[in-house]
Amino acid sequence: MIPPAAMRRAACVVLWIAGLGCSLPTSVDRATPHRSLGDADVAADAVDAVDAAQTYRARCAACHGADRRGSEGGGPLRGTQFAARWPKAEALAEFIRSAMPPDAAEPLPAPTARALAELLRTPADAPATPAAAMAKRDAGSVESEPDGRDAAWPVVGGNAASQRYSPLAQIDRQNVAALSVVWRWKSDNFGPSPETNYRTTPIVIGRTLYATAGLRRAVVAIDAATGETLWTHREDEGDRAAPRVNSGRGVAWWADGDDERILFVTPGHFLVALDARTGRRIESFGEGGRVDLRRGLDRALDPATAPIGSSSPPLVVGDVVVVGGALADGSRPPALAMPPGHVRGFDVRTGERRWIFHTIPHPGEAGHETWPPDAWQTAGNTAVWTTMSADLERGLVYLPVEAATGDFWGGHRLGDNLFAQSLVCLDARTGERVWSFQTVHHDVWDYDLPAAPILVDVEHGGRTVPAVAQLTKQGFTFVFDRTTGEPLWPIEEHAVPASDVPGEILSPTQPFPTKPPPFERQGLRESDLIDFTPALRAEALAIFRRYRSGPLYTPGSLAEPDGTQGSLILPGTVGGANWPGGAVDPETGLLYVGSSASPSVLRLGSDPSLSPLPIVLIGYPLLGEAPGGTLPLVKPPWGSVTAIDLRRGEIAWALPNGDVHPSVREHPALAGVQLPRTGRAERAGLLVTKTLLFAGEGGGMYGLPGAGGRMLRAHDKATGEIVAEIELPANQTGLPISYAIDGRQLIVVAVGGPDHPGELVALGLP
Repeated sequence: MIPPAAMRRAACVVLWIAGLGCSLPTSVDRATPHRSLGDADVAADAVDAVDAAQTYRARCAACHGADRRGSEGGGPLRGTQFAARWPKAEALAEFIRSAMPPDAAEPLPAPTARALAELLRTPADAPATPAAAMAKRDAGSVESEPDGRDAAWPVVGGNAASQRYSPLAQIDRQNVAALSVVWRWKSDNFGPSPETNYRTTPIVIGRTLYATAGLRRAVVAIDAATGETLWTHREDEGDRAAPRVNSGRGVAWWADGDDERILFVTPGHFLVALDARTGRRIESFGEGGRVDLRRGLDRALDPATAPIGSSSPPLVVGDVVVVGGALADGSRPPALAMPPGHVRGFDVRTGERRWIFHTIPHPGEAGHETWPPDAWQTAGNTAVWTTMSADLERGLVYLPVEAATGDFWGGHRLGDNLFAQSLVCLDARTGERVWSFQTVHHDVWDYDLPAAPILVDVEHGGRTVPAVAQLTKQGFTFVFDRTTGEPLWPIEEHAVPASDVPGEILSPTQPFPTKPPPFERQGLRESDLIDFTPALRAEALAIFRRYRSGPLYTPGSLAEPDGTQGSLILPGTVGGANWPGGAVDPETGLLYVGSSASPSVLRLGSDPSLSPLPIVLIGYPLLGEAPGGTLPLVKPPWGSVTAIDLRRGEIAWALPNGDVHPSVREHPALAGVQLPRTGRAERAGLLVTKTLLFAGEGGGMYGLPGAGGRMLRAHDKATGEIVAEIELPANQTGLPISYAIDGRQLIVVAVGGPDHPGELVALGLP
């Protein structure tokens, strides 16, 4: 027989994973309630006075400690992290009532659970708020709470599920047009020169906003209410090589009681842990506060020169910090043997490596047979350069893995190349693979998985399914049961074109989801070409016929073996979707994605001055010729926002993201032509709130013809109707977030442009 204490510890482990009193750095993810607390419970709460402290001592202290700091049986029930996990006392009360303590013979009465929730949400050294006070609170938006409680944004994706969703509702369709700038924070003086493509997505913990800034990737702490700089931290990496020199996409946060940390990856590929209050390194983490990520990859690398780094933040799951990587440009690799992009989990307290997942499998590991025998020693890339996601309750992490070296020719890596181009689910505690799915076999189109997987529970087949949706550059949405890897709708293998490039052998088939439909055009035909005027149409046709073209997965080709100059593909190498990814409304199951329609030229050849790889991309990967000199080759829309119903696997609505760009409207070849709303060839950064969908025009592609724009638009979530347009100081370059300070909802987004150094802009109501 299992002793009762052991049973209690085992049950507490389950609830620890679920987030009650644990050290998981989660956001406002909700615990699924068994029922809601109704009006009758409110009345009872007001009448029945409950001694919450006595209840805690009797039922909770054995597992969580008398001081709520946690013990062997359960995690801490105090601190910033716990407050972020349970921003609403009602949700915590319902979880306590229905599930705690785990070995109780019957649930707590609702008034007792409410009082206990109030106690736990009160600072440990302060008196508890009377339980009856909860009855007077509006259970809706955070800003309605009379105590001015703040609402956080603790992960770059809003929560670990990367939903980019905020339940705040103060800003709505009636008042959104009144948004104005509350504060601006400028990054001009961070780094050797100003950064204009400022891609950071801040996080907000309590009253502090944390972000990265400048080409040296400093970390900054900012007062989230006023924009005042609180502290800055910059790593001195000397001459250490940095393949991705930029400010990065943000930081991660972790806390356990009073131990609160900011974790980030430097351009030179160190994992650094900082004290969130002071910005100083945590000396007990790694060696003096940092871990050299170029060591411990199970392959010998020169730490000073290895071309591996990262631009994305790590992801914390429980007490494990998961780290990916990014390498030098894969279109023309600087070496035949590139570093591997293996993913690792580190102890968040000590920096010790807990596990490594070989994205290029070693002998004896699943997938090893899909590579040449020695590829595990020489093949490279196959990294996770974008952001990751996690199911904190189940302790699972989801990896969107990129292609192997090189991006456009794989004659040296024949085979399907698992786990390149795969969505991989790992047990975050051990690094063991739970399931995986390869979205492109033996990729030669640079169609790597570019965005964080999005986790959401959806109604499907008469039941609620824990789902994960993976957006792709080629315009597909792959949707799976995130616990088993089973597709929600069938995925079929279809025949695709073969390659005639020397040494190349492509997969004869590729996976095509039957649902949802593609959110972007796939393949390029004459009917797709611009036709605003007969002259432009003729010029587009002349350009088009100089290249090979065809359906999705038309491979690249050598320059002029048959009179052509390479291959045209659509979507191009930048997508479709890209790193801004999408956002989901967990209440409706609507997934929103911003995409662009920009073709690419895959002109292949050999050039030892560019790369020692036998076949590489020759010339710039984007189309170098255009009708009228600068106009897009294909018909609009050139940028779109699409809503996908994940319950039915259908497109709910789609619309061009943006009006005609001035470079198009004012083009002399279009004088007198009435143009439709065209959208812009941009990555729309999206944010969903309780009331609205926000979409910007920027997202870091303003170098494309017809791209760039300052508008942040508020849309009706159900129809796409534009409710309001807010002009930003420059192009949106990062992803928008929303949080509340002192009862005021704010929206913050990074902006920049060719003549505008990056800055953070906070918007709020007057």
